[in-house]
Amino acid sequence: MTGDTDLSPARLRHARFAIAAVFCTHGAVTGSFATRIPWIQDHARLDSGTLGLALAFPALGAALAMPLAGRINHRFGARTALRGLLCLWTLSLILPALAPNLVALCAALFVYGATAGMSDVAMNALGVETENRIGRSIMSSLHGMWSVGALLGSAVGTVAAHLGADARPHHAVAALALTAAGLVAVRGVLDLKGDQEAQAPPHFTLPPRSALLIGAIGFCAVFAEGASLDWSAVYLRDVLHTDAGLAAASTTAFALTMALARLVGDRVVDRFGAVRTVRAGGVLATLGGVLVVAVRHPAGALAGFALIGLGIAVVVPLAFAAAGRSGPAPAQAIAGVATITYTSGLIAPSAIGAVADATSLVVSFGLVTLLAFALVLGAGVLRTKRTAGPADPVNRDEPAPIGP
Repeated sequence: MTGDTDLSPARLRHARFAIAAVFCTHGAVTGSFATRIPWIQDHARLDSGTLGLALAFPALGAALAMPLAGRINHRFGARTALRGLLCLWTLSLILPALAPNLVALCAALFVYGATAGMSDVAMNALGVETENRIGRSIMSSLHGMWSVGALLGSAVGTVAAHLGADARPHHAVAALALTAAGLVAVRGVLDLKGDQEAQAPPHFTLPPRSALLIGAIGFCAVFAEGASLDWSAVYLRDVLHTDAGLAAASTTAFALTMALARLVGDRVVDRFGAVRTVRAGGVLATLGGVLVVAVRHPAGALAGFALIGLGIAVVVPLAFAAAGRSGPAPAQAIAGVATITYTSGLIAPSAIGAVADATSLVVSFGLVTLLAFALVLGAGVLRTKRTAGPADPVNRDEPAPIGP
């Protein structure tokens, strides 16, 4: 990568804040959309089954479009590609609320997912390049800022829903505001360009081989995340027979520990390295799964879901970082890992339901526990070397020196 020649500490610090703002903006779109799904369902006159079908289309659009992101990055450069893709993503928020029926909603959500996936790849690729030049881990906190953005977007959406606001003007205003915020944020990111004499990535390609094992680690973490977010409250209600308020608290405990762990995870990664951090996280997530399955008491389940969230929080950011250093085409490798993890997020909720129908929810979370343990066994695939930056280059699985 070439481009930005000013790599002074002040410039890199500004670039870090700018890419963090991009992640926050991206997350705010997701939070804004999620809170108005009931309104969109009523507007399009859908029952639960057809809504579930429509909600598969964002993941489908993302999985098909993400492999294109590497080509776009190569053609236009990191900053220009991110600017265009992020604007498409923020503006796509307008589309779902306009859909009057199932077919239109599926089309709108396909575009919504495609732009989400491509902008996701672009911002993670630039995040990895920024991390390389800073010389210490920042990917965990970037994903933590995504969670902060999602919480902010959902908070505004919750207020709008409580007031009975029409989602069409709500999402139109939110889309324009977030587009403006994104454009301001992108101005500060590093302006990196690929080697124009190098062969451009193909328009569409399967994930590179280097991304498959890294993607498998991401798959395990995202499967556990999707299962816990969508089924933890059901588990407490149906298996442990708690009331609705306590059941909902399990989802809150999971999401809160994930967000907090991501915000502070970079210091842990810099101290202990990616491999040891993921192995330790896998141990915590496995212990959490055991508590959920074996301790038939609400307190045990709440603690278990909190530990699962804590244990898997930094896995996906570290998988993206490892993918970005696994070969000569960071965006293409990140797209491969992102495709695998998005697929995991798509199949996890339905897979947990299918296993529960055939056996029980306890068995379903036994599967989640096994996948959490797979993080302990497979963490070594994240052992990659960092490109030299202002700090001394260090191996990603070696702890950094203690000190400021």
